Amino acid sequence: MVTITLEAVHVRRGSRTILSGISTELGTGKLIGVIGPNGAGKSTLVRAIMGLLPVAEGMIAVDGRPAKELDRKAMARRLAYLPQGQTLHWPLSVERLVALGRLPHLAPFSRLSEYDHGVIEQAMRRADILSLRHRDATTLSGGERARAMLARVLAVGADGLVVDEPLASLDPGHQIDVMEILRQQAQEGALVIAVLHDLTMAARYCDRLLLLDRGRLIADGTPAQVLTPARLSSVYGIRIFMGGEDSAPFIVPLARTGRDEA
Repeated sequence: MVTITLEAVHVRRGSRTILSGISTELGTGKLIGVIGPNGAGKSTLVRAIMGLLPVAEGMIAVDGRPAKELDRKAMARRLAYLPQGQTLHWPLSVERLVALGRLPHLAPFSRLSEYDHGVIEQAMRRADILSLRHRDATTLSGGERARAMLARVLAVGADGLVVDEPLASLDPGHQIDVMEILRQQAQEGALVIAVLHDLTMAARYCDRLLLLDRGRLIADGTPAQVLTPARLSSVYGIRIFMGGEDSAPFIVPLARTGRDEA
């Protein structure tokens, strides 16, 4: 189990403040969506959580310990990270690519155990890429690559998953598959943090949403609490239609309403 605490976190790049005063606590067993318009600070937030960006003010703690005190391998075992837009440069088989997820658990020069191979097999099965296992990963389509990268993250077996735009490049069917996987991971006790642009997927699958705008945390709560027409108009500058079928909500952007850019 893993808990992440953010206390008045500020992140800056040069003289520009990207995140301002973010405070929240993220606990296990939840699928937490991070949403907001382009440039809101979503990717910056998850990169800061992973220790990939320095915190200018405030603190990020993992299980009560300042994240900056954790070594990279210990962090990788606790939180598996899938950044957006990963590219592949090495002619690895898909199975070997997924196996890289076990590296945080291996001593130098050690080999994969039978247990490791079982975890890798399960990760490929969950991501629906068993049929691709012998393919050269550099030959995969965008959607196939996205699922292979997700399998690599699942193979870590971490208590927490941090995934940045995991639905990019995926067809609608595989988007549903990925959200089902992430929800299942949360239901099995993991903390799952996902940066999402699709508001319907966020409303349908997430237990909790963090809505960012201009580097600030605007709303933090259940999808019903966060995804109100007035708030989406204010933050995204859109008019929406909200509905549902068989208890599955959907959100359709209808038109621009404009927003204050000051």
